[in-house]
Amino acid sequence: MFENLCTLPLSAELFCQAVHPTEPLLAVGLSTGHVQCFRLPSADKSGEDSDSADASVLSDGKGTIDTVWRTRRHKGSCRTLAFSKDGSALYSAGTDALLKHFSPTTGQVASKFAIPSTNPNLSDDPALLRVLSPQTLLLACDSGALHLLDLRDHALAASKPQQTHYPHGDFVSSIAPLPPSAESTSGFSKQWVSTGSTTLAITDLRRGVLIRSEDQEDELLSSIFVTGLGPKKNRENGIAAVGTGSGVLTLWDKGAWDDQQDRIVVDRDGESLDSIVQVPEFVTDGKKKAVVGVGNGNIRLVDLGKREVEASYSHDEVEAVLGLDFDCQGRMISGGGDTVKVWQEAKELEAEAEEDEESDSDDDDDDSDDDSDAAPAAAEKKKREDSSDEEDDSDDSDDGKKKRKKRRKGKAPVVLGVHGAHGIMKFKGLD
Repeated sequence: MFENLCTLPLSAELFCQAVHPTEPLLAVGLSTGHVQCFRLPSADKSGEDSDSADASVLSDGKGTIDTVWRTRRHKGSCRTLAFSKDGSALYSAGTDALLKHFSPTTGQVASKFAIPSTNPNLSDDPALLRVLSPQTLLLACDSGALHLLDLRDHALAASKPQQTHYPHGDFVSSIAPLPPSAESTSGFSKQWVSTGSTTLAITDLRRGVLIRSEDQEDELLSSIFVTGLGPKKNRENGIAAVGTGSGVLTLWDKGAWDDQQDRIVVDRDGESLDSIVQVPEFVTDGKKKAVVGVGNGNIRLVDLGKREVEASYSHDEVEAVLGLDFDCQGRMISGGGDTVKVWQEAKELEAEAEEDEESDSDDDDDDSDDDSDAAPAAAEKKKREDSSDEEDDSDDSDDGKKKRKKRRKGKAPVVLGVHGAHGIMKFKGLD
């Protein structure tokens, strides 16, 4: 379903990544404390001269990946990144116990927040950031603390968290917001699923931790919430898909949070499922699918409706896939080790190749028409001189057709295939 467009090498080991909600902008956090923003080429097929193409300052239409900015944001490693809901702000947290808010286009810091610690003699390293709404930012730490921070005009204005909860006995490994209720006036989530150690929990913005599951006797590492799936009598209920340390994707019905309801074996060798993201439904034609990052460097495409693994891809031969996202144009971004890979739906690449081939074929047909109109008088004269030469002319004409076919074949575009090891771009417009 997906083909690798390019492999992007990084200067250090990837710890986290985030994609802009409306622009082809990718941010990565590295083990050295650096944060770097890349601008991906636009996937718009209408051409660079179109008024609607690449209207944003973040997209110049060129077939290259450009670095927007790069800076050492934290003295230790950068542990987690998150964009604001509208993409106008970017947040990072590092092992220097600082949370920073800055511009995604310039990298300039606008505000800072000192991460509190339960032990005054020790710092509490951040584990995860999630923007719940324009007013609320969730910060999870290694101690198991989950802080709710107030965002006023995206700034980290308060000196301490609004609230602090402890949904798990260990660090929070994932957070998946639940959809807002029908009675919601804001349209933003006020509850979320979290995983940590061997339990799943539901936390409410106003009431704190509501439910904690039974001990699953397996480490829970990643999670998403998928609408439109559920029990046969209540399909619209929704489910949480949770990746485990043993290679099994567990499914939980909304409202029945005590224990898992179903299981999908994603990796039969028992490798950990470190990351997961739902595939946008405009890519899957409305089907409920997810991609899962595995500890052995593979990526698995899972059909949640059919409860089966549909395809497998390789990001790295050794390092785990820690980051998985889809950008605003439906391209999959995978990160792990010291590389990031960009993937596109295979049928779109095939359609582009066929379109280019048809264009080249039309050009050759035009050339063929010009050749046939250039010498009608000579052919007629030769026919009058010797009628037996007509057969020879026919043979020559056939040879000419064969030559034109060969020339057309030479003009056809190269078949697009997986070649991430070389990092060759396949974006349209790349020289």
